[in-house]
Amino acid sequence: METSATPTHCPYCALQCGMNLTPAPDGTVEVTERADFPVNRGALCGKGRTAPAVLSSRVRLTSPLVRTDGVLTPASWDEALDRIAGRLSSIRSAHGPDAVGVFGGGGLTNEKAYTLGKFARVVLGTSQIDYNGRFCMSSAAAAGTKAFGLDRGLPFPLEDIPKTGCVVLVGSNLAETMPPALRYLTELKDNGGTLIVVDPRRTRTAEQADLHLAPRPGTDLALALGLLHLVVAEGRTDEEYIRERTTGWEDARAAAMAHWPEYVERITGVSVPELREAVRLFCEPEAAMVLTARGPEQQSKGTDTVGAWINLCLATGRAGRPLSGYGCLTGQGNGQGGREHGQKADQLPGYRKLTDPAARRHVAEVWGVEPDSLPGPGRSAYELLDALGTDIRALLLMGSNPVVSAPRAAHVEERVKALDFLAVCDVVLSETAELADVVLPVTQWAEETGTTTSLEGRVLLRRQAISPPTGVRSDLEVMHELAARLGVEKGFPTDPEEVFEELRRASAGGPADYSGITYRRLARENGVFWPCPAPAEGGPAAGSAGESAPAVPSADAALGAGGPDAAASGGTAPDVHPGTPRLFLDRFATEDGRARFAPVSHRAVAEEPDAEYPVLLTTGRVVAQYQSGAQTRRVDELNAAAPGPFVELHPRLAERLGAAEGDPVAVVSRRGRAVAPARITTAIRPDTVFMPFHWPGEGRANTLTNPALDPTSRMPEFKACAVRLEAVQPQASPA
Repeated sequence: METSATPTHCPYCALQCGMNLTPAPDGTVEVTERADFPVNRGALCGKGRTAPAVLSSRVRLTSPLVRTDGVLTPASWDEALDRIAGRLSSIRSAHGPDAVGVFGGGGLTNEKAYTLGKFARVVLGTSQIDYNGRFCMSSAAAAGTKAFGLDRGLPFPLEDIPKTGCVVLVGSNLAETMPPALRYLTELKDNGGTLIVVDPRRTRTAEQADLHLAPRPGTDLALALGLLHLVVAEGRTDEEYIRERTTGWEDARAAAMAHWPEYVERITGVSVPELREAVRLFCEPEAAMVLTARGPEQQSKGTDTVGAWINLCLATGRAGRPLSGYGCLTGQGNGQGGREHGQKADQLPGYRKLTDPAARRHVAEVWGVEPDSLPGPGRSAYELLDALGTDIRALLLMGSNPVVSAPRAAHVEERVKALDFLAVCDVVLSETAELADVVLPVTQWAEETGTTTSLEGRVLLRRQAISPPTGVRSDLEVMHELAARLGVEKGFPTDPEEVFEELRRASAGGPADYSGITYRRLARENGVFWPCPAPAEGGPAAGSAGESAPAVPSADAALGAGGPDAAASGGTAPDVHPGTPRLFLDRFATEDGRARFAPVSHRAVAEEPDAEYPVLLTTGRVVAQYQSGAQTRRVDELNAAAPGPFVELHPRLAERLGAAEGDPVAVVSRRGRAVAPARITTAIRPDTVFMPFHWPGEGRANTLTNPALDPTSRMPEFKACAVRLEAVQPQASPA
């Protein structure tokens, strides 16, 4: 019997590449090209091609585990769920609702993220909920909200990138983190555009650049200010745009003028001629873009750093115009949607603020509770993890592996071990799950239906292609069962479409308005860009089940849907909102419609090198692994390509250390010590070392990283900390 292919999306990064899945007679699943999806046009990286390997029962969990006499042993679902509900209930009764924490993930579908936030606030009554997306793009989100009144990773579709005149790519190595997206930069150059890459390493992406700027880690803020100084000094500002579409220019200009080129050269190591060339390449074309990623964002001043790059766009009239703008390259698969619908400490669904009385009333009405019953904002991700075992005594964790991925990871591991109770829902037995009291095996991307929101703000439908193994349940089923055991019988459906229908109502009228999006519509379109409000009351039914969605004001005027461009999602009836591929073309999402300049100044990283720790460490990813590696490290093909951690260092640094290629090198910070083989290359600055963060054990890079937090976004400073290097004598093989 022939089995038809199911069109769906990759489980990994925020490109959410389209793919087809076909079950094979031997029980495996085949990935084939899906050329109709416009983002990747059939192209897939190695992670996407091998994603079905993790569906195998050989590498994944298929039975609940309960710790008995110190050992995780298989148990029934009733036993595991009863254990979780009983312990959460007793800890809440003894110590209050905030003694129970919830930690989510940027890989959860919109339905799961929404339900997890609701579960925390309605069932547990706790304010202590956050997620690992705080470690990913929170600084860009904070800066974008300050400047534009709204955060959406990219306020324009990826298809606009090859059509602009110049792209400044700051702290992103697309060739390894999102390989199918590299074609947009290749097409940019083929079309006569130019590419500037800002990165302390000469990465595979930087090798494609017309100009590579290699600043010292943690100095991106000074670099952006220096470029703006030159824009002003050379008379390249767009005064009409500044006057008509922005506020705050005088203070921002004054701050930038204090960062003259020679001063910036001393701070960053980027020469004055390179600074001048960057300004020329950026300002000469009619249109240009700045795209940032984790490099400038994962800093204790990440919000100000992104704000400085936004200032450069605003001063030159490169925001809210066709083929121009600032964008953030969101990393995790549903990092965008994950922060929009309530698993972040300070937010309610629809990207509403938890402190806004009107937002509380709206969401409380959808949830059928009193607004006053909703707890206020809780701790950010690292602060929540740091409090484990103190006033937070129990933790429910879904879709994250903080023992590997959090900064100061050895300390976080100690805090996890100090909990009275830990319950983990995961696909595999991650390093964090190994410490749990109860582990629940949950369904994966190919075994369930749900929506994600890509880095473009494009809401997508992932379709179930296969049935999960016996013994595995969905996260929605887990929360339904736990809610019932904790006394809440209704409001936690297990059908993802039913959850999405409620999410539509909860998001209606909010900044991230999904009310005009339905499963039926997503099934026939290649995604719909939010905001997408439902038709006004009295218009045609928008619900996939034929019921009318709530009336909300049109987003067009507030966000600049852009006339004909707004219909890019295509195929919709004239009385149905087409979605908003391009934001801000008419006005920004602020009260007065104007963008805000940020008056920012350079400041040093939280931990500068000194005599004891004279080198800077920066961290990142490799193409064959993903995030904490919990899933990709279980795929043979990926492990063959990237079998373990390494320390990348310059030949001069290696010579001083007396290290040769492949020798074990210890990297030591004030927080701990990691050991990995040396990889010697001139592609990195002599004052900097690089480690990928995908592995646990002695090569765990996040043992070293600094949890110093950005005061606005609460983003830890993953990208720069002071270390020293030590040669390690290889251990003799046993006789």
